[in-house]
Amino acid sequence: METNFIHHQSAHCENGVASNLLKHQGINISEPMVFGIGSGLFFFYFPLLKVNHAPAISYRPMPGFIFNKAAKRLGIKVKRVKFSNPIQAQKALEENLRSNIPTGLQVGVYNLTYFPDEYRFHFNAHNLVVYGKMGDTFLISDPVMETTTILTEKELEKVRFAKGALAPKGHMYFPIYVPKEMDWEKAIKKGIKNTCNDMLAPVPIVGVKAIRTIAHQIKKWPAKKGIKVTNHYLAQMVRMQEEIGTGGGGFRFIYAAFLQEASSILKNDALKKLSIEMTSIGDLWRDFAVNASRVYKNRSNQTDVYNSLSNELIHIADLEEAFFKKLKKAIQ
Repeated sequence: METNFIHHQSAHCENGVASNLLKHQGINISEPMVFGIGSGLFFFYFPLLKVNHAPAISYRPMPGFIFNKAAKRLGIKVKRVKFSNPIQAQKALEENLRSNIPTGLQVGVYNLTYFPDEYRFHFNAHNLVVYGKMGDTFLISDPVMETTTILTEKELEKVRFAKGALAPKGHMYFPIYVPKEMDWEKAIKKGIKNTCNDMLAPVPIVGVKAIRTIAHQIKKWPAKKGIKVTNHYLAQMVRMQEEIGTGGGGFRFIYAAFLQEASSILKNDALKKLSIEMTSIGDLWRDFAVNASRVYKNRSNQTDVYNSLSNELIHIADLEEAFFKKLKKAIQ
């Protein structure tokens, strides 16, 4: 029982699954185009909510939002189903495979046996595609992996019904309608406007203002929380940025690639210039991650390290605010 699905590696799981499922439907859509139309670039900081004993930080919207928005803007309908019973979940998945429907799943990372140990922690918003089954083994296309892989029935059930925050509850999804013609220009513009509005939101926990909020908190944490807790918070921030999907820098590089594609479709040279600018901002996010990791690993030779990290983030926030204002103007 195997579908004629073709695996393509990607930088981020949800974009990759969406792109691969749509390519299977005959739509030649890249990972950056899914990400951009789906308004995947985001920043959220909510200190009252704790994840791994650190303030909640996200560089992307809630799981499923990117694919849902991209699909809606292109006129594609996606069916999503959750289950309370693992047996029903497996039965529904197998019915799809018999009908030649590769199926996206939301799963927990911790028990993915093909992941290296250092990447296996409690995070329940990973995405992959099941494209077949041989005996009691499911054939897996995980877009962040170079090649396809496998999971047994028991292994797949374990990750589909992982416990904790964002528990997937057997969540599976797949396109059920794809229009013959799509308005790419309209979809791209909607995606860009949505991203600009999110990143320029006038609240301290979303977008550029949230980046500034956490930057100012980094200066205060050592005195309020102590060095050990502060370093744990920084480690969590870098993990969310660099290890869960592609986070800060990686998402900026994907978005830069989207703007480059969009500039050709919209015949808008301003987007090409902004693509280069976004790549430079992505480099600064990567520099921040390297510098923060040196601090929490006690390998930094800088003095006044926490103020220095804070100032790096404030500089990034200033650049992003100016960037998104220019981007918003460029598509009006």
